[in-house]
Amino acid sequence: MLNFKKGSIFDRSAKAQEDFVDEPGNQILAVWGSPGSGKSTVAVKLAKYLAGKKRNVILLTCDMTAPMLPCICPPADLECEQSLGSVLAAAQLTQSLVRHNLITHKKYDYLTMMGMLRGENEYTYPPYNAKQATELIACLREIAPYVIIDCGSYIANDILSAIALMESDAVLRLVNCDLKSISYLSSQLPLLRDNKWDADKQYKIASNIKPNEASEHVEQVLGSVTFKLPYCAELAAQSLAGDLLADLSLRESKGFRKAIEAISREVFGC
Repeated sequence: MLNFKKGSIFDRSAKAQEDFVDEPGNQILAVWGSPGSGKSTVAVKLAKYLAGKKRNVILLTCDMTAPMLPCICPPADLECEQSLGSVLAAAQLTQSLVRHNLITHKKYDYLTMMGMLRGENEYTYPPYNAKQATELIACLREIAPYVIIDCGSYIANDILSAIALMESDAVLRLVNCDLKSISYLSSQLPLLRDNKWDADKQYKIASNIKPNEASEHVEQVLGSVTFKLPYCAELAAQSLAGDLLADLSLRESKGFRKAIEAISREVFGC
């Protein structure tokens, strides 16, 4: 039995057909960046934005050191608990297996998720390889028209994140406006240069920009950026509460909301 809820394209009822919006070609977005840059938050908010526009979207969280699913929403908001680890541990990775292990949210009909569960880590399951990671991403591409992958920061030992960066159609590369973030990128980018890393498909994003940080200062430190994400106190509170799928309703959050909309239009055309 598939885990997708009624009302999504996976439900073939008349109501679902009526609500279904014809999608363009499959699009996979990888979100990557320095630790603390807000990449997971951006990935979640983009997925929520697409789901709110009745676009079927899968959110895949790759981090096995600090699983993100418990930080996205309260466990009671989820229809079930399935683990990314059990999928990657399978002898044969099939579309049916992947569909069965997607997690649905009780409120958002068009959003499904996959990731490690609370208390799990990379040693909870048998090791996987690049072939299994590639097969997983290929299955996700076939299942939903939009896939957002929250990559781990340290790709040297994170096969799934590294493969996601190679296989995605576009990459958001987040960086804070500080020397630590710049040092991080200068150490991590060489790991990708010898592989199928397409620098042209990435969008450089300055993240967590404080009100006192002028645009000229940001670009002086980071160089040219495609988008600028302002610091958002309401978002920080949601992160602490483990409820990143909650609405950003305060007036002070308008700048961040508008930035997410702009990113969605640029990357997905919607």
